[in-house]
Amino acid sequence: QVQLVESGGGLVQAGGSLRLSCAASGRTFSTYTMGWFRQAPGKEREFVGLITRSGGSLYYADSVKGRFTISRDNAKNTVYLQMNSLKPEDTAVYYCAAGRAPTNSPVTYDYWGQGTQVTVSS
Repeated sequence: QVQLVESGGGLVQAGGSLRLSCAASGRTFSTYTMGWFRQAPGKEREFVGLITRSGGSLYYADSVKGRFTISRDNAKNTVYLQMNSLKPEDTAVYYCAAGRAPTNSPVTYDYWGQGTQVTVSS
């Protein structure tokens, strides 16, 4: 069992930056691929990016590539999402998730955090 808690969301102006954190409980954090997803009102949950267990591979959605960076610290059981050059269309609830396979499909992830709101004003 893994429990995930996101933090770091908030209100930021377009062009600004935020860093989200996702803290995991348990001793198996390093065995999971960690994904970030987001969901805007009235839209389906959308893949943002993922980082594999050791951090050796990273994948990003085209919409955030070059602006967002995922990293993880297995010693701290934490994964991060650094978001730069934010746009109003990045406004959403952001979720971290833990899964066994590096995929962009939310159904393949076993554990989810409660989400943190990110609002980007124009």
